[in-house]
Amino acid sequence: MTNTRIGIFAPAAQTAPLDLDRVAELGIDHVCVGDHVSFFIGAGTDGLISATALLAHPSAPRVYVGLYLLPLRHPVPVSRQLATIAEIAPGRLTLGVGIAGEDRHEVEICGVDPATRGRRMNECMEILRGLASGEPYSFDGEFFSIADALIVPAPSPPIPLIVGGRSDAAVRRAALLGDGWLGIWVSTRRYTAVVEQIAELAAGAGRDASAMDHAMNVWCGFADNGDDARAALAEGMESFYRIPFENFERYSPYGTPADVAAFLAPYVEAGCSTFNVIPCCPDPDGAADAVGELRALLASDQVALR
Repeated sequence: MTNTRIGIFAPAAQTAPLDLDRVAELGIDHVCVGDHVSFFIGAGTDGLISATALLAHPSAPRVYVGLYLLPLRHPVPVSRQLATIAEIAPGRLTLGVGIAGEDRHEVEICGVDPATRGRRMNECMEILRGLASGEPYSFDGEFFSIADALIVPAPSPPIPLIVGGRSDAAVRRAALLGDGWLGIWVSTRRYTAVVEQIAELAAGAGRDASAMDHAMNVWCGFADNGDDARAALAEGMESFYRIPFENFERYSPYGTPADVAAFLAPYVEAGCSTFNVIPCCPDPDGAADAVGELRALLASDQVALR
């Protein structure tokens, strides 16, 4: 499991920020940020602004946006934002993209019909790909029509586009348009099946799936005992999603870092090479240390499987 990469989600803007120097000391591979315009109670942060703020820090590792709600934006200005970030921090951004599945109202207030999110996403990704070439690019689709658009300099190296989502449409999008897949709340059996399906679809389209990076966002509770870890995790998830923790529990590990590592190890065997950890702890100041210990365990090849 030595090639497994572990990232830690940055806390919400109104809470104490991550100590990026400490994150670097612990060997954590990247910092993750989310993206919402107005999530349920109006909450949210702009993923690309958050990423830029982190990347400006001299000690910051890579930043992984998971997930950026791409269908809520016009792809041409997004392409410019990505090109600018690539100039500031070349090779240090991974962009996960999603269709905003949990809150339809968030989509509606951005002027987007929720029923069109998937088709808009496909067009947005095609345009991002086209504009990333650094050559004039034209596109005429259902939602976007552009002629001879040009964004220079092109990001170098290219920014990976990872597709999030659990639907068959999202899996197909990852295979045909993405550089990998980002799962959440899936069993190891489902994860294995998706990785195999992506490989088959990609091969059929003449794409090389072996170069793809498959990841997973995972909420984790950390404490010295299972009860305290579960309580911290339940509180964090219920306050964010406004639904009972039991709905997520079978996909959300908790306990010591060794317990969590044992839970995650089978996903590595299923094809997951990157975990974006959303840590919940009784003492939030211990989150980075717990994720750092988790990374060391998964890198050791000595995880005791559950």
